[in-house]
Amino acid sequence: MSSREQGARSAAAQRMADLVQQIHHHDFRYYVLDDPEISDAEYDRFFRELQALETQYPDLRLSDSPTQRVGGKALEQFRKVRHRVPMLSLANALSEAEFVEFDERAHRVLEVPAERALEYYAELKFDGLSVNLTYENGALVSAATRGDGETGEDVTHNIRTIRSVPLRLNDQAPPRVIEIRGEAILPIRDFEKLNEEQARRGQKLFANPRNAAAGSLRQLDSAITATRPLTVFCYGLGHVDGLELPTMKEYQDQLETWGFRVAKWREVCHGADEVLKFYRRIEEEREKLPFEIDGVVVKLNRFEAIDRAGYISRSPRGMVAFKYPPRQETTTIEDIIVQVGRTGALTPVALVAPVYLGGATVRRATLHNQDEIDRKDIRIGDKVVIQRAGDVIPEVVKVIETARTGKERKFHLPRHCPVCGSEVERKEGEAVVRCLSRDCVAQLKERIRHLVMIDALNVEGMGERIVEQLVDAGFVKRYADVFRLTQERVLELEGFAERSSAKLIESIEKARAPELYRVIFGLGIRHVGERTAKVLANHYGDFAPLFTATPDELEQIHEIGPEVARSIHEYFQDAQSRHDVHDLLKFLEVKPPRRAAAGKAVFAGKTLVLTGTLPTLQRSEATRLIEEQGGKVSSSVSKKTDFVVAGAEAGSKLDKARELAVTVIDEAELLRMLR
Repeated sequence: MSSREQGARSAAAQRMADLVQQIHHHDFRYYVLDDPEISDAEYDRFFRELQALETQYPDLRLSDSPTQRVGGKALEQFRKVRHRVPMLSLANALSEAEFVEFDERAHRVLEVPAERALEYYAELKFDGLSVNLTYENGALVSAATRGDGETGEDVTHNIRTIRSVPLRLNDQAPPRVIEIRGEAILPIRDFEKLNEEQARRGQKLFANPRNAAAGSLRQLDSAITATRPLTVFCYGLGHVDGLELPTMKEYQDQLETWGFRVAKWREVCHGADEVLKFYRRIEEEREKLPFEIDGVVVKLNRFEAIDRAGYISRSPRGMVAFKYPPRQETTTIEDIIVQVGRTGALTPVALVAPVYLGGATVRRATLHNQDEIDRKDIRIGDKVVIQRAGDVIPEVVKVIETARTGKERKFHLPRHCPVCGSEVERKEGEAVVRCLSRDCVAQLKERIRHLVMIDALNVEGMGERIVEQLVDAGFVKRYADVFRLTQERVLELEGFAERSSAKLIESIEKARAPELYRVIFGLGIRHVGERTAKVLANHYGDFAPLFTATPDELEQIHEIGPEVARSIHEYFQDAQSRHDVHDLLKFLEVKPPRRAAAGKAVFAGKTLVLTGTLPTLQRSEATRLIEEQGGKVSSSVSKKTDFVVAGAEAGSKLDKARELAVTVIDEAELLRMLR
């Protein structure tokens, strides 16, 4: 290469770097700040010049070039991505009184006197699709949906098309690795335009902006996503290596500096009263906002306080989703039908005249049970007020009695199951009426749907419609029948071809090695949710003890109460249930929970209390390590406490430990014992 050619390449490389930097800057001004500095024509000239240079010198193209935001190849499926730090769900506060209770609990957990105001960070709760953006050395390397909180779908190719998401952090010394959490949304005006375009093309309309955002981000062809005016607001933090910021406010200020879009409606609040003022102010402005929200999120402002507060199941104690009262509408009950659930529960459902409520068209509303119908005197033909309970499930709030004409008809649950005709029963002390037949096809469909759902065995592609087809065809009558399916059988179902049937069988094969808690949860035992399933799995480590456990034994397990214990015992003493579980287990290689081998668990039978801020371990991580070694982590110190692990600013728990002569250790000693 001549010196002249080398000089031209050097000049082109410098110009390309300058153009990339300028275009990123103007993207930030336009898509994040809504304050452009140049005209569209001038922006286009920069962009075309960069494209021309990259065509001439393709080997000099930068990895974060804005020309690479839209890929040209559609994917066949989404790859699964495991988040380095789980994306936890938030507990809800559905009224001001419930938020005050949250504040009082936070004071108790943090051992802060009630008269001393806690420092909170309040922000909007966007109604969109949660995403996790991973940057390494400042460059965007992956993006995933929330999924089940631990594993999401890889949507990197689509996120790169959203110009409010920087491809590179605006920082000369960025963190080595950082997970940045946010919400992908579609502004209301853009949603309306999108639906108008869908209507013109004769395509299906989106129910609400959230569904439109989710559908747009989950396109297999990123070129389609690029045509949708998505934006991402960032607010949360997952794994981080190479950054230390003590507060939420400083973190979100840093997000702005890096080039992310952060909501301007956010502030530090000192105490519950200031949070309530923020909550009320946003509620007044809610209808004027350019996007959908369903509440505000309130967090302890300091990261160490959030960690010190700890976690309950999948929710951090130091954060809460402070929801707004559900939106209400008036409609007419046209009929009442009865649905049968997986445990045989008969649930009355009102079919109502279609009404737009909370961003979606509502045609059904739950009536809960016969007692609720009688208490509200709900009749077929009534004009009623309905609302979304927690902005999710529509329910009937009240009857407008003044609108009655005399033609309304009372409703009573049937004495026989509307699906299988078997007798129904209402046990003393319960509001629920249940079908007594285990062969009821409606129960079977719900049991199978529950078994294969994402939080249980996670058979991808086996949704509600396919479960119905399999049961109606007689191919699935018991849990184990799912794993007896063959491609030939699936091909007999309507809508299946070679490729789709092969994919379903492949998904079933992948589900043959589940974790123990997922199988327990998937059985659909009454009162046994995901958290209780994990408690049982961690306690027993195997299925065998569940078949013989008595109610008294079960009640000795932390977090298992009398009603739950009785339900578990009855399930495993039922001959049909035992047979179904044994049959299912023949097809599974169940993974036991991670913990030390019997006889080697350092903290077997021991109770530990964590207090203060540990030097390197987050409280959740310390808890996990202790539980894997057979220990139990308690929130209070008593004579039954074996060890107190004390960090900086340990407080009253350390004093109580010394008073009771409980052994106190630090993090270094804890780690030594764990090793």
